[in-house]
Amino acid sequence: MALALTAFWPAPVDAGLAPLIAEVTRHLPVVTHARVEFTRNIVLFVPIGLLLPRMMPRGLVLPVALVATVAVESTQALLLDARVPSVLGIVANVTGARVGLLAFEASRAWRSSRRGSESLAT
Repeated sequence: MALALTAFWPAPVDAGLAPLIAEVTRHLPVVTHARVEFTRNIVLFVPIGLLLPRMMPRGLVLPVALVATVAVESTQALLLDARVPSVLGIVANVTGARVGLLAFEASRAWRSSRRGSESLAT
């Protein structure tokens, strides 16, 4: 739900943060609006990578994330005048899904290794 609201909100959801980001950039030049937006897009798709493997084969998670993000960016381009779709948005979103999928796989491996060590202890 949060993803849909963020993706299809008519105006950029971080528009009100522009003055704050500009102020932070003044003191920390590496924190630019583009970098904040890129990072936000990554974070936005991490839950996709965490949740989708519970519902479908892991091999489909990244293709589904790619199709979803291309659909979002295309919808923004066609229907939302105030939104600026970008290829970097697609890259960031798929990266976020991959980060989530890696976290899912690491968690699964950790749980599996714990089960294995518990059975050895008994």
